[in-house]
Amino acid sequence: MATDEPMLNVPRAVVVAAGVMIAIQVVRSLLPDEIDITVLLSLAFIPARYSGAAAELPGGYLTAVSSFVTYMVVHGSWMHLLVNVLWMLAFGTAVARRIGTRGFYEFSILCGIAGALTHLVFHWGEMGPMVGASAAISGQMAGTLRFLFFARRAPGERTPDFVNAPLASLSETLRDHRIMGFLVFWVVINAYFGLTAVSFGGAEGAIAWEAHIGGFLCGLLIFGFFDKASPVADISQVQ
Repeated sequence: MATDEPMLNVPRAVVVAAGVMIAIQVVRSLLPDEIDITVLLSLAFIPARYSGAAAELPGGYLTAVSSFVTYMVVHGSWMHLLVNVLWMLAFGTAVARRIGTRGFYEFSILCGIAGALTHLVFHWGEMGPMVGASAAISGQMAGTLRFLFFARRAPGERTPDFVNAPLASLSETLRDHRIMGFLVFWVVINAYFGLTAVSFGGAEGAIAWEAHIGGFLCGLLIFGFFDKASPVADISQVQ
């Protein structure tokens, strides 16, 4: 891949993903409240669907399958959406540049599904809907950690070359004190905001911190399968 792309030249995959989420929020803002709630519940991930309530909820049994993905494109508020788009611009951009458009979507969707499954385990049978791309973006963040600390500046360049930075193996990642320190800090922060019900980033309702952690761990574990072309980092040399 070329390394001379401007810093603000956002990959098309990220632009399209952000555009879809913004378009859905715009459409919802124009709908009558009753219809908007129906749309929200049809797209949201609701654990009660899997304990016998699927037929009673908007969308029926179909949404028991589709909501594993659709919950990522709908948000609780404009502020919730804005925060997620900004985080995706930061971490999704780096991921998309390394693994391409198809890899970006496949990787992000898998992380989002992992987040939904983790949320389901902890909230089995509950009616509260979960929405937002945070679990997928958490996976993007985790994938970025596999190469972020190992990027170096080329002669004459202002910013490190993240596209061609070596990729840390999973075993090396789990031994790197910087990555593990970030991981512990991030898990604690998510658990704090989730368990104390403190609003963060404009999200309405409780923070789905379990989904964030599920998406993050998934991203950390599977990113190497999407980034096989990159050289493997020798942590002993780059720390």
